[in-house]
Amino acid sequence: MILTDQEKKMLDGEEGYPAQKAMQILVRLGEIYDADRMIPVSKVHMPGSSVVVAGEAGTRLVEKMAAQGGHFKVFTTLNTGAIDMGSWSEIGYSRETHDLQQRLTRAYEKLGALACHTCTPYLIGSVPRLGEHIAWGESSAIAFVNSVFGARTNREGGPSALAAALTGVVPNYGFHRQENRYGQIHVKVATALSGTVDYGSLGYWVGRRTDSKIPVFTGIPKDVTTDQLKMLSAALASSGSVALYHIVGVTPEAADFETAFGGHQPVEVLTFERSGLRESEGLLNKHQNQPVSIVVIGCPHASIQEIESIAKQLDGKKIHDGMELWITAAQPVKAYAERCGFEQTILAAGGRIVTDTCPILSPMGYLAKARNMHALATNSAKLAHYAPGQWGMPTYYGSLEMCIQIAIDGAARTVSLGERHEG
Repeated sequence: MILTDQEKKMLDGEEGYPAQKAMQILVRLGEIYDADRMIPVSKVHMPGSSVVVAGEAGTRLVEKMAAQGGHFKVFTTLNTGAIDMGSWSEIGYSRETHDLQQRLTRAYEKLGALACHTCTPYLIGSVPRLGEHIAWGESSAIAFVNSVFGARTNREGGPSALAAALTGVVPNYGFHRQENRYGQIHVKVATALSGTVDYGSLGYWVGRRTDSKIPVFTGIPKDVTTDQLKMLSAALASSGSVALYHIVGVTPEAADFETAFGGHQPVEVLTFERSGLRESEGLLNKHQNQPVSIVVIGCPHASIQEIESIAKQLDGKKIHDGMELWITAAQPVKAYAERCGFEQTILAAGGRIVTDTCPILSPMGYLAKARNMHALATNSAKLAHYAPGQWGMPTYYGSLEMCIQIAIDGAARTVSLGERHEG
């Protein structure tokens, strides 16, 4: 690899141990992927921000980097942590988890990170431009930012993202290079899609068939919303490992079919029909009619539009006794919800907005067992995919409206595909 004089100084230890160790990681990564050089990045999103992932060893590493004078050279945001930092005791997280998470978060802050603890940094102001090189972790955020914004990032893990933040560079390989960003599989969407849940079902179906290949969608309307694309991104990255997709006429690198594929022909063509919706819904509804104990919205973190919709459905109503309703969101979004009166409506109904954490990177298995929870209802294909393994809980998967109604009624009523689309 060709290194600049500045990069050589970091590698030689002239800027201290943290920068040297970080550059060693990046050089080794570049050698593995045959990168020719390093490239500057402008933003980092840190995936190793929850102690469920980092543990004691990862926490000590970040503390060591901070103690030895490390500092982040670019704007760095933190992914979700393991607890709600303000309501951890009330929710039922352990003091041990709280104390370890506090250590990790404070160490990141000392290095210069913004402790926003969200999986949707693009909803709170970290919005890269088309072609901007960044280093992001968190699977749904990677797929969203690569595809919807046309920024350029690989799937960064905790160590590589930490190294990128300490040096301001990453190896030039993978999705940073134009030749690796063209579509490979053509996905024809041949059925109408309704709300956000159908986009999650679509992503789940496609991810299972494409793995890490780049799908190009046709048949998705140009008025597709940010929340729908958020759910599509999360599902693609959960059932497969898709980090980039294109939608012809919608996403910035797919003005037309030929541009999306770089002039090449797709290696495979898939057609998504109503049977695909049924298949995904069947796979993600992993219950056997157990009673629902908790409804969770906000995986990825909820937008202000989603919270407004929830508040309207809950206005003047009450969550059923013994039922819990969680809406997970970033702190700034919660603050906006409070100002708009949405949070007050949700609280009055018996629900809560949970911040700083998410169901995937939180020790929810412990909480579920301690509270004797039976089943979970969610509108998130990502959460429905992971919850049975991580929470040990069967799932009900369906629309936002269905989930909120379950919370109100205290009982699940699954809606058939035909009924949902005709109603």
